[in-house]
Amino acid sequence: MNFVRSATQRSASAVKKVIVSASVIALLAGVLALTGNAWSQQGKEKEPVAAATATNIPHKVGLIDMAFVFKNYKKFETLREDLKVEITQSEDQAKDMQKEIVELQQKLKELKEGGAEYTKLEQLAVKKAAEFENFRRQMSREFLKKESQIYLQVYNEVSRMVEKYATHFNYTLIIRFNREDLDTENPQALLQGMNRQVVYYRANEDITTPVLESLNKRLNPEAAPSKGPARTSAEKENSRANPKN
Repeated sequence: MNFVRSATQRSASAVKKVIVSASVIALLAGVLALTGNAWSQQGKEKEPVAAATATNIPHKVGLIDMAFVFKNYKKFETLREDLKVEITQSEDQAKDMQKEIVELQQKLKELKEGGAEYTKLEQLAVKKAAEFENFRRQMSREFLKKESQIYLQVYNEVSRMVEKYATHFNYTLIIRFNREDLDTENPQALLQGMNRQVVYYRANEDITTPVLESLNKRLNPEAAPSKGPARTSAEKENSRANPKN
């Protein structure tokens, strides 16, 4: 009965692995390197004057901590919590299946090996063990697929908001970065932190907070309507000094 015992020893908790760690969030967030052009080049030949004006727009770089956005986007958190509920339900079902297999094993111990009843019960135990393994693999694949769809959905929503924000405030380039302080207590984390691409930036170049606020505001139907994406205080000052922005 080793084949039955090995099946029951595999924990359904393996399904929990589909809820990835924060480091994976940062890795997936690192995929984004969005260029937010504030002008269009499509009318370059037909409208030379407009094209000439567009080339005079100053280069404006913005930064965004995608890992921070993913961690604090309320919709992302809600979607993951819903997935956890589904996983818990599947685990309960898996536990019931395991319990049934254990009960069959106990009955087998009470029977004489090789007898007709023993053989029949043994075949049933093998069948239940196979069903459990198939269920476990199927649920694992299904939840991995659902989780990847959640990440894709959130990634697309964040990307669109970044593009909207960049276009609205005339950013020509948005670069991902990590705005967390260096972890001086962890040597490995410290070395990784010192390899960051962005070494210096001004506070008004970090658009992480306004983009995140704009995303979360859309989830609140009672929030006051906004004429545009949320802005940093520095951008508000620039807007007063330069009405065209």
